[in-house]
Amino acid sequence: MNASGDRAPADVRMRGFARRHTVEQAWQWIDQHTQPLPSVTVPLAEAAGRVLAQQVVSPLDVPSFPRAMMDGYALRGEETQGASPYNPLEFSVVGQSLPGRPWPGNVGPGQCVRIMTGAPMPAGADAVLPVEQTQCQGQVMLAHGEVPPQKNVGQVAEDIAQGQTLFEPPRRLRPQDLGVLSSLGLAFLEVVRRPRVKILITGNELVPPGQPKGPYAIYDANGPMLQALVQRDGAELTGRHMVADEEAKLREHLQDPQADVVLISGGSSVGQEDLAPQLVAQLGQLAIHGLAMRPSSPAGMGQIGSALVFLLPGNPVSCLCAYDFFAGRAIRRLGGLPAQWPYPQVRLPLARKLVSQVGRTDYARVVLQPDGTVSPLAVSGASILSSTTRADGFVIVPEDSEGYPEGTPVDVFFYDASVSPGP
Repeated sequence: MNASGDRAPADVRMRGFARRHTVEQAWQWIDQHTQPLPSVTVPLAEAAGRVLAQQVVSPLDVPSFPRAMMDGYALRGEETQGASPYNPLEFSVVGQSLPGRPWPGNVGPGQCVRIMTGAPMPAGADAVLPVEQTQCQGQVMLAHGEVPPQKNVGQVAEDIAQGQTLFEPPRRLRPQDLGVLSSLGLAFLEVVRRPRVKILITGNELVPPGQPKGPYAIYDANGPMLQALVQRDGAELTGRHMVADEEAKLREHLQDPQADVVLISGGSSVGQEDLAPQLVAQLGQLAIHGLAMRPSSPAGMGQIGSALVFLLPGNPVSCLCAYDFFAGRAIRRLGGLPAQWPYPQVRLPLARKLVSQVGRTDYARVVLQPDGTVSPLAVSGASILSSTTRADGFVIVPEDSEGYPEGTPVDVFFYDASVSPGP
C-alpha cells in the first residue's frame, strides 16, 4: 500500500510496462487534479504576465473632464465660420490652459484661450482651433480656418466610462493592460497565485554547465530547458537541484510541502536505477506510468501530499515533449492559464508523407518549406535535442492514425510565433 492507501503499482524496473495509458487518459487525470490556485494581491507594477483573478470595473470616467486633443486655441467653434487665410477672424486671447493648470475664467464671445494638448477645456469654449491655423499678434489671435463645435475636444468618458467592465478573469495581463489600469488609479490587483515548481535533475552522469567533466559525463541540458519552460508558463521556480541516483536523497527532495508541482527529469523508465516511480508510489500516488506515445513513453505522473509530481524522461526530446503534453498543462491550469499549448497553430499541407503507428500518439517535428508546406524532420531518437532547434514546429499524429500522405493538411504548432506563416 502507498501513502494514499492505494495498492502500489508493480515495480517495472528491468521488466517493462505491462500496459500503457493513452494521452487522453493522462489529460483527464491532470484536469481532474488541477484548478486555478487562490488569488493573491500584487502591486500593479509587478502584475505584467500575471493572470487576473477578479473582474475589473472602472471606478471613474476617463477622461474625467473635457480636454484639448491638440495645441491651439479654445474658443466657440461657431464663431470661426468663414475664417480663412484670406479672411482671418480676430479673437482676443484672455488666458492660457495647461495640463493640470486650467484657466479659471469663462470664454466669452470673440475670446479665446491658448491651450495645450491634454489641458482642461475652459468654460464657455467648445472647440480647439489648431495652432497651425492661427496667427498670434500679442493678445490678438487671427483665425485662418474654421472649426466646428466639439472638434479636437476629448469628451468625458470618451475612453472609459465609470462602471464599465474592462477585464474579466482569467486574462493574462499585458503591458498595455497595466497602462489602462494605472489610468484608473489602481495600485494593486488580485491575481492568481503562481504555481510553485521544483525541478529535480537525476543522473550520476550529469554535470552542470560550466563545470569540468570526465570523458563519460554529460552536461545537463534538461535543467535549463525545464526552467525556461516553467517560467514561460507563468510559474515560480522554487529550486532546481541535481540529485544523485540515490534513494535517500531523492526521497528527501520529493517531500517538499512548499511545491505545488515537482518535476523529475530522468529515472522514470524501467532501468535498475530508475528510482523515481517507486518512490512516488511509496510516498503518495503514482497514478500513471507509461504512455502510448512517441517519444516520452516512460513518462508518468502522480501526487505526493498536495503536490503533483511529473516523471519526465531523461532523454531531452522526450523531456520536452512530456513537459509540454503533461507537466506544462498542469502548471498552466493551476496558474489560471489555458491548458492548451502556448504555440501558434496553423493548418498547412505536408510536403511528404508522415508515417506513424496505430495505438500511439506521435510528436513529429517538422520544418517549414519556402512554398508553405511542412516536411517531417528526418531524425530518430529521443536524445537528439538539436532536432527541436532545427525544427520549426511539430505535428501531433493521434493514436488512431497510421500517419498522413503527402499533401494532407495538418495542424502545425510553431515553436516561434515569428516563424509561423500568416493565414
